[in-house]
Amino acid sequence: MKIRIELNRQLYLQKVHGYQKKSYYLLDAVLDAITSGDIEQLKILISSGMIKLSADTRILSENQLNNMKYHFVIIATHLAESSLGSGLGHDEAYMIADIYSQKSDKVTSCEDLQVLLEDMCLDFAKRICEIKKDDIISIHIRKCIDHIYEDLNADLSTKGLADFAKLNVSYLSKLFKQETGQTIKAYVTAAKMDTAQNLLKYSDLSYFEISASLGYSSQSAFTYAFRKFTGMTPRKYREKNIGSTNRDGGADDFLDLLIC
Repeated sequence: MKIRIELNRQLYLQKVHGYQKKSYYLLDAVLDAITSGDIEQLKILISSGMIKLSADTRILSENQLNNMKYHFVIIATHLAESSLGSGLGHDEAYMIADIYSQKSDKVTSCEDLQVLLEDMCLDFAKRICEIKKDDIISIHIRKCIDHIYEDLNADLSTKGLADFAKLNVSYLSKLFKQETGQTIKAYVTAAKMDTAQNLLKYSDLSYFEISASLGYSSQSAFTYAFRKFTGMTPRKYREKNIGSTNRDGGADDFLDLLIC
């Protein structure tokens, strides 16, 4: 065993100093706030300094920044796993973790990585809050909401969801509005736009890739919907939030101009 000598040394030091590696990286209070979708409580915990990306007790790299990045990825994965029991879909939970992990790879300072950690925690809490069903009684509406967030590329029209839930179109439409306070179209649009904003901020996916992943018939249709919802084109939104243009260059700029 090539690392046996080093392993024995580390185990000895661990025993001498009475140190035990943690099985998790976030305080219970923080994790509870996130998995319950309690955004306000989470903001209080952040302002109180209870969410810290401290990696002093477990060294995964001798480079401090790289060490913290490795810990960041562990936390991201842990949040994804923990969110599954709170209604967040498997694919979405791990996609969020992957996007933030990729974002962390580009960070150049420990301070910025700390800010990114706080953003990630808030993002998970926000998404869980959005799909919490405490006030929703119908099992049919629960299944529809799960389906919406699990596959934003599916047929999420009123008829599509009615077929999925095996309900009459008019009945589902009325029930959905009654229990969520929103029409199906408005709810689906908000879910898609929230995901689109996150992808524009934290991924390098092209506008075409984002529009396709969200089920839009074309990039121009996505641009139109995004501009109507946010007041700006996807290109302007990305530039505002990350200060750089996307990899598609002129083709996307041309499409934006057509929609403006």
